[in-house]
Amino acid sequence: MPFPRATGILLHPTSLPSRGGIGDFGPAAYEFVDFLADARQSLWQVLPLGPLGYGFSPYSSTSAFAGNPLLISLERLADHGWIERSRLAGLPDHADAVNYPQVFASKMPLLAEAARHFIDSASGKACDRFKSFCNDNRWWLEDFVLFDALRARYHLESWNQWPRGVAHREAAALATAREELASDLNFRRAIQFAFYEQWRSLHSYCRQRSIRIIGDIAIFVNYDSADVWTHPELFCLDENLDPEVVSGVPPDFFSKTGQRWGNPLYRWDVMRSCGYEWWVQRLHWATQNCDYIRLDHFRGFEQFWEIAASESTAINGRWVDGPKDDIFQKLREVLGGLPFFAEDLGHITPEVHALRDRLQIPGMAVLQFGFADPGAHIYLPHRCTNEKVIYTGTHDNDTLLGWWTSGASEVERKNAEHYLGRAKDGVHWAFIRAAQASVASLSVIPLQDVLGLGSEARMNTPSKNDGNWKWRFASGALTRELAYKLAVLAELTDRVPEPVAAPGPEDFCA
Repeated sequence: MPFPRATGILLHPTSLPSRGGIGDFGPAAYEFVDFLADARQSLWQVLPLGPLGYGFSPYSSTSAFAGNPLLISLERLADHGWIERSRLAGLPDHADAVNYPQVFASKMPLLAEAARHFIDSASGKACDRFKSFCNDNRWWLEDFVLFDALRARYHLESWNQWPRGVAHREAAALATAREELASDLNFRRAIQFAFYEQWRSLHSYCRQRSIRIIGDIAIFVNYDSADVWTHPELFCLDENLDPEVVSGVPPDFFSKTGQRWGNPLYRWDVMRSCGYEWWVQRLHWATQNCDYIRLDHFRGFEQFWEIAASESTAINGRWVDGPKDDIFQKLREVLGGLPFFAEDLGHITPEVHALRDRLQIPGMAVLQFGFADPGAHIYLPHRCTNEKVIYTGTHDNDTLLGWWTSGASEVERKNAEHYLGRAKDGVHWAFIRAAQASVASLSVIPLQDVLGLGSEARMNTPSKNDGNWKWRFASGALTRELAYKLAVLAELTDRVPEPVAAPGPEDFCA
């Protein structure tokens, strides 16, 4: 579908300078939205919002539908009586890099305490909304909370290591588990309720400020997830429910051995026979919670890299056909449109471009990739069309300043200076102005590039196991001068916000 001409900022909520050691949906999120509005920005792009699995990556979640509890604001829970404010006194105020083990250890017990208090004391509208939430979302919530409780019971072991009865979802074993864990399941329902109340309240506030949210859907899901445990028939698993083949990409710019992501691959033939029901539910849920959706690794819908689970790297894999047009035709029937754009970076074949063009789904252009050789010019503004979403960089890139200082070759720097000229206010502003002035419909800039930060602010280095997903920006970094500079540029490049209808009621309890 076509997008209006707009601009915005890429920032995952974990990077906000909230209290508690990690960014969340509390006051800092609303201050960021106010900054976006003052800066005449129309978009806020986030990464996947699911509960974290291996490596704390938002792309390795334990559910395709549940929310990450660490993003719940304890301050907002205190505002609505879920927990005494004095219980939050020990939470850190500063915005250091996220220390996930410490955050889990300090925040999760408080969230559990707040959820249990809510269960015991909720009444009136809040109680009614909780009951409605549980009833309306039974289709994913009940399996997720049971999975989450069992995962805690078995000390975070992967579900295939649980006792056979629950691992294989035998009816008697599941019934016993639900009975034994009844109290645990209820507080986990309350945590998910709090997450979605706060997220939808924040989403509503964005829309009041004429800001649309861009969500992010990873094409694959984590093996250790409620989705694979609940629907093993949809994935390439053997008789012991272990993965037969896993996902990844072959050797490329990022890695000489490729990337072995390790997600189980789909049985697309089974999904097709079921009318792609799981995917329809997933994308419908995504469009209910965000305005636009970035489809990560779009080429996997045309062809995906299949690696035997026994292989330790991605080198020895093969390309296998994906569902192509078929799945999107079904999605269009259900959704009435495809408010998506495709992550189509890296080695993309003519067939992938043709699929995207047939579906009329915009692709991506990343300026940082555009200066190496003539073949890279497809990422530059003069090659853009309005069916593109242009970025200075993504969460997988080094920041512009970091790349310019230590990652770019001499040829790339010279080519960029010839193309962009030298900017007195820094090379990052030369790139930002080029992106904004392009004819691409959407222009999205990582906050790190807006702030002119170096490699210390990089969000993710693909194939690196440690140090990712931790960056947070400092309180006070979003100045009036910065907002004014972005606002003037948005107005000059005709990217000012259009009014957006609010999604629903504003009296959220959490």
